[in-house]
Amino acid sequence: MSVDLQLRFDSEAITEFSKANQEPAWFLEKRLAGLKAAGELQLPVLEKTKIDKWNIQQFVPFQASSPVASVQELDEVVKAQIDLDNVSNLLVQKNASVQFFAVTDELKQQGVIFAPLATALKEHGDLVQKYFQQVIALDEHKLTALHTAVVSGGVFLYVPKNVEVKVPLQAVYQVAGDDALVSPHVLIVAEANSKVSYVDTFVSGEGNNMVVNSIVEAFVGPGANVQVASVRTLSVDVHDYNFRRATVDRDGTMEWVLGEMNDGNTVSNNTTLLKGQASTAETKTISVGTGSQRQNLTSQVQHFGTHSESNMVSKAVMTGEAVSILNGITKIEKGAEKANGEQAENVLMLSDKARGDANPILLIDEDDVKAGHAASVGRFSEESIYYLMSRGISRQAAERLIILGFLDPVVAEIPIEEVQNRLRQALERKLG
Repeated sequence: MSVDLQLRFDSEAITEFSKANQEPAWFLEKRLAGLKAAGELQLPVLEKTKIDKWNIQQFVPFQASSPVASVQELDEVVKAQIDLDNVSNLLVQKNASVQFFAVTDELKQQGVIFAPLATALKEHGDLVQKYFQQVIALDEHKLTALHTAVVSGGVFLYVPKNVEVKVPLQAVYQVAGDDALVSPHVLIVAEANSKVSYVDTFVSGEGNNMVVNSIVEAFVGPGANVQVASVRTLSVDVHDYNFRRATVDRDGTMEWVLGEMNDGNTVSNNTTLLKGQASTAETKTISVGTGSQRQNLTSQVQHFGTHSESNMVSKAVMTGEAVSILNGITKIEKGAEKANGEQAENVLMLSDKARGDANPILLIDEDDVKAGHAASVGRFSEESIYYLMSRGISRQAAERLIILGFLDPVVAEIPIEEVQNRLRQALERKLG
C-alpha cells in the first residue's frame, strides 16, 4: 500500500549531497532505496500513541553549518555539554555538518576508530558497510526509511579485540533553525573482550518545526562491554524519533543509560538482542513529562542465548497535561534456557491532568527461565513528605528532594560529569 509522501526534497537533492560528500556508491544506493521505501511503508504502530499528525517529514535536510576552529566558538547550548578544558575525543554536529572533531593519538595507536560517519565512509568504507543497518533495517517502517534517505553525520566507533578505552567518548548533536533536521547514525563495533563508553547529548537552538530522526546500532562481541549514555533536552519545537538497537555475543554486556528530557513530542525505542550464552543487558531510563507533550518510550530485550540476563528500569515524572507511555518488553525465545529477565516501570504523578502508563510485558517461550516485572503509578508518599517537613524542610523542598532521589540513581550512571550536571539542570528546569 502506498503512503502519501509530501517531501521538501527529492532524489536529486539526495544524490547531490551524497556525491558532494564523496560517499561510496553503495551508500547512495541505500539512500535512494530508503526514499523509495518511505513512500511505501507505514508509520510504526505504537502502544496508545498516534503520531500521524506529528511532524514526520516536513523538514529541509542537509542544512550546512560552518566548522569552528575552537570550542569557544560553539553555541552556548553546546558548550554547556562539554568540558571546555578537555575536548579530546569529541564530535560536535549542528544540523548536517560536523562543526568540531578531536581524537587523541593514543586512541589511534590502540587501533580504535572514532570518526565522523562521513569520514569513516571514505577511509573505512568496507568496514562500515559490513555493519551498517544490520540490526536496524531501512524497511522496518517509514521513519527508518526516511532516516536512511537523509542520514547526515553521526559516528563510527570501532574498538579492536582486547582493547579497553579508558575514557568515555562524546558527541553533541544540535538542531537549530526553521525546518531543520539532525539525522545522525551511530555505529558502534566492539570486538572480543574490548570495552568502551560512548555518551551523546541532543540539544536545540532557536527555530520552528524542527525534527530529529536518529539511529544507534551497537555490535557487542564475545566478552566485550559497551555502555551507551544519551541525554536529550530538545525544545518543544522539536519532534524527536530515536531508535537504538544492540546485538550481544557470548559473555558480552550492553548497558544503556537514557535521559529522555525533551519538552516536545518523543518516540524512543531501545532494543537489545541477547544472542550469546551468558550475554547481559542493563537498561536504565528516566523521563520527565511537562506541558502537553507526548512521549512513547519503549525498552525491549530479546533473549536468545542460554543463561542470558537482562534488567530494565524505567522511571518517569509527570506534570501538567503530559502523557507518557512506558513500555517494557522482555521476550525469552525458545531455547534460551536459564535466562533471567527482570523489569520495573515506575511513574510519579504530580498533576491530576497528567497521564502516565506503565506497561510491563513478559513474552516467554521457554520453560526453564526466570522472569519478573513490577510497575507502579502514583503520587508522593505523604509519610515521606511529613518525615522531611518534621525536620524543618518546606513541603516544596521536600517534594523536590523526593523527585530527585527517585531519578538520581540513573543520572549518576552517566560517565561524564558535565553531562550529569546538565541533566540535573534539565531536571530542575522541567520540575519548575
